[in-house]
Amino acid sequence: MTTHPPEADATPRSFSSRSQITHVIFDFDGTLSWLRHGWPEIMAQLFREHIFPEPAETETALHELLLNDILSLNGKASIHQMIRCAERAGERGGQAPDPEKLLGEYQRRLDAAIAERSEKILSGKNERDDFVVHGARNILENFQQRGLTLIILSGTVEHRVKEEAALLDLARYFGKHIYGGTMDIAQSSKRAVIERLLRAEKIAGENLLSIGDGPVEIDLAKRAGGFAIGVASDEDRNGSGQMHPQKRQQLLAAGADVVIPDYRDGAALLKYIFGK
Repeated sequence: MTTHPPEADATPRSFSSRSQITHVIFDFDGTLSWLRHGWPEIMAQLFREHIFPEPAETETALHELLLNDILSLNGKASIHQMIRCAERAGERGGQAPDPEKLLGEYQRRLDAAIAERSEKILSGKNERDDFVVHGARNILENFQQRGLTLIILSGTVEHRVKEEAALLDLARYFGKHIYGGTMDIAQSSKRAVIERLLRAEKIAGENLLSIGDGPVEIDLAKRAGGFAIGVASDEDRNGSGQMHPQKRQQLLAAGADVVIPDYRDGAALLKYIFGK
């Protein structure tokens, strides 16, 4: 069967339904959680304080360059983006900031936004699902009904992922399978965790479905022989149905089988994947 899902981009290759999928790996931020929405702009604004335009380079062009740098590393621990910023600053003759200090300042700014949004949920001003990527809960429910093992695999610090998943009432879908970054960067990398999961769960790559908004998890899933869905989620308006252009481009380049803006067409997407 060769088909295409509605309201989505697909790479130009034939596809047969994957009824053998047993495990689904989700990235967290931008894929399930919208608590950190706008983080690429927060990071880009910080980087701009250290990276200056070259002669004849417009602010728009520099902003696009910074966003591409940032999103190309989406899915890795944030320190990798800080290192890239330092490299860019040095390449342009500026003083390269210390990546660790830069990370601390980025986290401070992002934490302020997260705290404000979390308070809106806790106070009842907003519903939890206002900060869950549009349609994500329905697709989680459907996956759970199908008996699939659901896994969160994030580059965000692990204890924060668990706290935010609990706040959004998402943790219950994943049980013990919530993984994030730890001090042991090598062992907590997405590659290392996926390799351990394949061994521990005694599954092959063909049993794996990976869903994420960054190229890292897409590339790893495809290398393992799995199926990959890219989520080019809008960082400005949850549920807009509009794809983030840089995310879309990088997800397709990483080998995503399908790229979607959110989960608005979840039923059709699942039929596309599983054939029923």
